[in-house]
Amino acid sequence: MTASTRDRALDAALVSFAARGYEATSLDDVAGEVGVSKQAVLYYYSSKAILLDAVVDRSAAELSAALEDALTRAGEGWDRVEAVVRSVFRLALRRPQLLGLLREISRLGPPAAPRLMAALDPLVQRAREFLEIEMAAGRMRATDSRLLLMSAYSTVIGMATEVEVLRALGEEPTLRSLARRRRELLDFLHSALTAPVVV
Repeated sequence: MTASTRDRALDAALVSFAARGYEATSLDDVAGEVGVSKQAVLYYYSSKAILLDAVVDRSAAELSAALEDALTRAGEGWDRVEAVVRSVFRLALRRPQLLGLLREISRLGPPAAPRLMAALDPLVQRAREFLEIEMAAGRMRATDSRLLLMSAYSTVIGMATEVEVLRALGEEPTLRSLARRRRELLDFLHSALTAPVVV
């Protein structure tokens, strides 16, 4: 099994875990997608749990890199919030399986969820510090930064990825509808987060 095949096994596992779920995915499924034997997958990933760990680690690194890139190019204040939301929606278009994995990991709980959260913790801490600075400066409404991050995370991920829920609400997912949802979400977050102007 070559290194590129090892990477393809991670890709296949990511897609299947995100779309079908961890429990519904077997190592045989992953091997079949890659076109190798199950033993070839087991050579690098001695169990499905170890394969999941590798998928989580690589996905967390990819997500962190995308958000760091967005933040590096963003301005200050509200521009940073907007940059993160836009980055997540771009991922929803380009790498929907990455965001699907986040949903699946949240559902699975330990040990995968704590592993993902530990990998993303530096970003979470930066986000909390940013929010607390903005709140202290009076540019954002004062609230619990942890609760705010959890609410924003759930809202953004849900709006970007819950295709079936959106269909049930009568909205067919298209590029135009995704752009509209992003704009509406940004408007909602802006009105919810921005401190009222005192005259």
